[in-house]
Amino acid sequence: MNAQESSYVEHRSSLGFAETVDHLVTTIEKVGMTVFARIDHAAGAKAVGITMPPAIVLIYGNAKGGTPVMQAAPRAALDLPLRVLIREDDQGKTLIGFHPIAQLLETYRVPGELVDRLAKAQLLLVGSI
Repeated sequence: MNAQESSYVEHRSSLGFAETVDHLVTTIEKVGMTVFARIDHAAGAKAVGITMPPAIVLIYGNAKGGTPVMQAAPRAALDLPLRVLIREDDQGKTLIGFHPIAQLLETYRVPGELVDRLAKAQLLLVGSI
């Protein structure tokens, strides 16, 4: 496994695709974070006459967690807010994936306690499916 592959993790959901998306949105909002955007890649593909399995990216976060990181390392704003990909694979299984924020922020030398808050927000999603 190369460095690029190790900077992406994927987990299988026990729910179907639509249910997983709804569950993650509910979980994000329940803990006080905001879903800033929902990008439906399959709908975009369909709009140009291409088919692909369902794939949605949620962009989410909370200024209480992200702002201190960006204050410590302004360039980290390129990697925030957090993102999660929900997709269906060739066998119809639903997967959620993301780039672990701790690895992304490593290059910016963000203090560990700030990174830990964001990492917990990512792991919360994995624990909820």
